[in-house]
Amino acid sequence: MSVWLIGLPLIVCAAALAPFAARRWHRGVIVLTAIGVLLLAGAVVLLLAAATAGPASAAATAAAGTAGTGASTGALIGAGIAVAGSTIGAGIAVAYTGAAALAIMSERPELFGRAMVIVGLAEGIAIYGLVVGIILIGKA
Repeated sequence: MSVWLIGLPLIVCAAALAPFAARRWHRGVIVLTAIGVLLLAGAVVLLLAAATAGPASAAATAAAGTAGTGASTGALIGAGIAVAGSTIGAGIAVAYTGAAALAIMSERPELFGRAMVIVGLAEGIAIYGLVVGIILIGKA
């Protein structure tokens, strides 16, 4: 756990300082590439530290009492994937349909209702993912 407490703020600070470093030095591409490589290395180190944590986290989970079965864990992971995928897809769909709706409304304002229906249909993707996630969490 201490690796996360030390490493995560360092990665966040490096990501925040990357644009400043690129503007400050003339060799911005090289600097950004070096910062990207350092961030990737830090993320890999944190991933390996979390993956090899082993018995301490397993003992804490077993001591908690209701550790959960493999099926419930799979259902929760599936719910997370369903919600994340649907919201990312809805965001992309709303971005394109919203831009197109604004373009058409600037030329023909009377098409506002039709344009908003299309944008609403794109947002419905996220609602479907949320419903699937709720159903999966109910089965966990």
